[in-house]
Amino acid sequence: MDGITILAETVEKASETPQLPEEAVVPVDLMWGYITSLNLVEALTFISFGAVCLLYGWRVFKILVVISFALLGLFFGVAVTDKISGENHRLLGGLIGLCLAGALSVPLMRWAVSVLGAIAGGIVTSGIWYACGLTETYIWAGALVGIVAGGMISFIIFRIAVMLFSSLAGSALIAVGMLALLYLYPETTEQVQELVFTEKWFLPAVLLGPTVVGVICQNKFVKGSREWSV
Repeated sequence: MDGITILAETVEKASETPQLPEEAVVPVDLMWGYITSLNLVEALTFISFGAVCLLYGWRVFKILVVISFALLGLFFGVAVTDKISGENHRLLGGLIGLCLAGALSVPLMRWAVSVLGAIAGGIVTSGIWYACGLTETYIWAGALVGIVAGGMISFIIFRIAVMLFSSLAGSALIAVGMLALLYLYPETTEQVQELVFTEKWFLPAVLLGPTVVGVICQNKFVKGSREWSV
């Protein structure tokens, strides 16, 4: 058997070898579990608060910043406590992180808004990456581009950071509430679940579509308001 024949058989066997499935990075199952755990009242509450953040986040952005940083502090406090002393002091560590981050965000409001703007930019670009069906393993690369761009824009034009992160937060709340409502009705349960798990463009579209609308509306409201200042 000559070398060409051996090479051809090797290539043929390699092509017939089953490929390993792509590793899932985006926790769709986890997010869907949280969404489907909401009842009717909770879903309507999410939609109501989301509408306020989406359209009028520029008026209440300081409260949103404190809440957002308090939640981030809670998350990091729990994570650090787990590594240091295990689960025994998780509640204490979370409360310390919550209070500390929330308190620091008040005197450092501009820096806090810039951080949230960078995070929002990362979410937007990673959502676009996921919607385009690119490899999930490298979704961090798409998020990194958005973080850098969002952070730079936030330092240059402060109002854009406010509108971006508040619109994204409101859009997320509305999306969660609407999906929970659709899941509660038997007529739409299967269709929504199929879209969430089979169509990668669906979740980013549900999240980013209202975000764009919110930024446009807030920009018009801010221009027409004489009272708002940063």
